[in-house]
Amino acid sequence: MSVAKPRKIFVNMPVADLTKSMAFFTGLGFTFNMQFTNDSGACLVVSDDAFVMLLATPFFRGFTDRAICNTATHTETLCALSCESRAEVEEFLAKAMSLGASAAKESQDHGFMVQCSFYDLDGHHWEVFWMDPNYMQPS
Repeated sequence: MSVAKPRKIFVNMPVADLTKSMAFFTGLGFTFNMQFTNDSGACLVVSDDAFVMLLATPFFRGFTDRAICNTATHTETLCALSCESRAEVEEFLAKAMSLGASAAKESQDHGFMVQCSFYDLDGHHWEVFWMDPNYMQPS
């Protein structure tokens, strides 16, 4: 049996104002793949294998026949991003809040893991977390 090649993931999210959303995520330290960025959408690079497509709402509508989630009252998904340290979790949250994010839930400290969460400019729920690498035991 062969080992499956890792897949890339592209998460698609509708945004009300693409320019403001790009500025928000740029402020958080993310970059964009300009090869897949235009007036209708922007490819936010999370890692070599993970991307978030920020799509202007009218363009996003072309990909689904269902209603778009009202993020003011409903959660469509939780996107969690890892950090390198406890301090980075706090710094990331503070930076997001300074760029216009709003608080989602109280920060949590589980000893081996800390996490914070916020809503971006379009109400998408993001979590940032750090987990002690020594906590994970080899299987």
